[in-house]
Amino acid sequence: MNAAACISAVVDALGLPANARVDIRVPKKMLVEQGAPTSTDKRAIQDGIDELLWFAACKPGTVGVPTFADDVHEYVEIAVIGCAFRAGAKSRRLIELIHRAIPYPVILITADDQGIDVSVAHKRRAQNEAAKVVVDRDATTHLSDPTTPTLNETAFLDSLELSKQSHRDLYALYDGWLARVEAMNAANLVGSFSVTTDEHQIMRRRAAIEDYERLDKENSLLRSQAAKAKQISKRVDLNQRIKAIERAMGQAKQAMGGEQP
Repeated sequence: MNAAACISAVVDALGLPANARVDIRVPKKMLVEQGAPTSTDKRAIQDGIDELLWFAACKPGTVGVPTFADDVHEYVEIAVIGCAFRAGAKSRRLIELIHRAIPYPVILITADDQGIDVSVAHKRRAQNEAAKVVVDRDATTHLSDPTTPTLNETAFLDSLELSKQSHRDLYALYDGWLARVEAMNAANLVGSFSVTTDEHQIMRRRAAIEDYERLDKENSLLRSQAAKAKQISKRVDLNQRIKAIERAMGQAKQAMGGEQP
């Protein structure tokens, strides 16, 4: 897998105008200073990141979408960032650190030896520190290889195009991209990709994904306990609970589907 080509394929899918492109390298030093709260995180950045690139800046003057501000959010720009990780990098933690380090909402495209992750994270003002922002809601989806995408990945990439998003304001634009990341996560579970602009359906799918992930963790824990259980009665009880959880997981998957593009 060519990491640079895969990241570029996702950036290109956004269909951003030429004047939104920045295409500059971001020094790791800046990320260490801005987003590494511990020495372990500093080391993870230095050892795990190969290259960090700022591809584009989406703001009123470049994409024709107005800013947004309310009591807790202020969206004046959306940054499109790409990052190639080295082998053995703590990818999940690095994704979190990059989102935390950049004050703007970010479309983050990262590459490691497992493929490509596309992540987004809404941000809000910190309650106790006026100048600080914190992650409000985030979502990450995985792609095997955007240069040779599957059918679902092709549909996902097609759905990212700027012209297909809300242009009401930058918050709505970013929220649309987040909904598409969630739709791809749902597709990985239910088998087909579908996107909707209906707020009720988006919220229902979001809740269903959260339920499924919670139940899946509980299911794994119970299966581990059942495998270790020595008493038959204990094992029977655990297996009944597992079956109930699996039924609930099936219901959550059903709640993710049924939407039309």
